[in-house]
Amino acid sequence: MSKRFLRWAETWIEENIPPGANPDIESHEARAKRLMEKMFAEAAAANFSDVETKEERERIAPLVLAAVSDTTDFDYDSYTLKYLLAQENEDGD
Repeated sequence: MSKRFLRWAETWIEENIPPGANPDIESHEARAKRLMEKMFAEAAAANFSDVETKEERERIAPLVLAAVSDTTDFDYDSYTLKYLLAQENEDGD
C-alpha cells in the first residue's frame, strides 16, 4: 500500500472532480473510468511507479466513482445573499 500515492490521489480528486458537475450526456461509470485513466496518466508523469499505481487502482476506483456521483452543488448566489443579510441584521444568522 502506498500512502504517498493515496494522498496524491485524494488531492487530485478534490482538485479535478467538482461536486455536481456531471453532464447528463455521460454516465457516472463512464466518466469515472475516463477520469481514472487521466489520473493514472498524470500519476505516471508525477513519477509514481507502475507497481504503486497498479496496487492502488482497486482502492481508488470507489473514491473516483463517489466523487463523480456526488450531486452536491454549492449555490454561490444563495451563500452571498445569506452573508449580506447577516451583515445587515448584524445577528450573524
